[in-house]
Amino acid sequence: MNLAKQNSQFLSPRAWLLVACALLLICVLAPVLNLWVPEGQVLHLSDYGVALLGKFMCYAICALAMDLIWGFAGILSLGHGLFFALGGYVMGMHLMRQIGREGQYQSTLPDFMVFLDWKTLPWHWQLSDSFLATLVLVLAVPGGLAFVFGYFAFRSRIMGVYFSIITQALTYAAMLLFFRNETGLGGNNGFTDFKRILGQPIHTAQTRMVLFVLSGLALVGCYLLARWLTRSKFGRVLQAVRDAESRLMFCGYSPLPYKLCIWTVSAMMCGLAGALYVPQVGIINPSEMSVANSIEIAVWAAVGGRGSLLGPIAGAFAVNGAKSWLTVSAPEFWLYFLGALFIAVTLFLPQGLAGLVSRFSSLRKAGQA
Repeated sequence: MNLAKQNSQFLSPRAWLLVACALLLICVLAPVLNLWVPEGQVLHLSDYGVALLGKFMCYAICALAMDLIWGFAGILSLGHGLFFALGGYVMGMHLMRQIGREGQYQSTLPDFMVFLDWKTLPWHWQLSDSFLATLVLVLAVPGGLAFVFGYFAFRSRIMGVYFSIITQALTYAAMLLFFRNETGLGGNNGFTDFKRILGQPIHTAQTRMVLFVLSGLALVGCYLLARWLTRSKFGRVLQAVRDAESRLMFCGYSPLPYKLCIWTVSAMMCGLAGALYVPQVGIINPSEMSVANSIEIAVWAAVGGRGSLLGPIAGAFAVNGAKSWLTVSAPEFWLYFLGALFIAVTLFLPQGLAGLVSRFSSLRKAGQA
């Protein structure tokens, strides 16, 4: 009885304490260290550090989204970089419209459209001037594509490596499409040179801190949503899909709506991450849809530990922290390190960092006993 009650509990008191500490760190401590502690002090958080941590939190949302479909439903996607980029492009279109006549050509059209001799905005830009419509489209565009693709793929019982290859092909095809100038999406240069967001200059320390806080709140919110989904009956059915889909169908359940729902939610989370990423980085282009980026998302989840929620978040921070260091000190070794890391985790640490922590905790308890 106590075990059943524990399994159905949304968050333990210790977990609620961790969430409260994370909110305090994001909303209070980081702004104080960046905006009020003078530069040169040991505790000062630089603008570079704020931007870097903001990026990592966006990546962590993607890793969490991957954990929902791979760790809990057994669906390995190698195309989640597409959903991340789509959310980024929707936000980038809005930021390009906010430039107004401050561009190089002093036109209401984005500079790349003037250069390519476009006379009017394409139809898919019509709602880009509205921030409210942008917020809706950030979720609706990747979610809608995921729903349509997932419906036909899951209805056709495409599973395993075949599904992974198809998602990879879809992402690669989209990247080739976005490279074309005829799409009206900036071609290979994409969008950049953003000026403001909601009327505020985008490059000020205050605006960057607001984006940082929003990224942190989004990460915490996505974690709580994922926790709620996976601890419910819905989550238990997802794990049954992962472990024995045929047996689940024999019991009278149709896996299609469960897989389609979690697949769409996962894509929308990536779209949200992309929308928060773009104003902090200042650029979005088709390279965000590269196959390597989608594989990296899977690596974050694998390193952190599939099926643990907190593990992939830690994995995203750990891998990208190592990437930031290696690409500066030894850039030629980064891809070798990434490949070796994935192989090592697969062979020697299949449960990732979360499994390592759990094993250490078990050994500690056994030693105390």
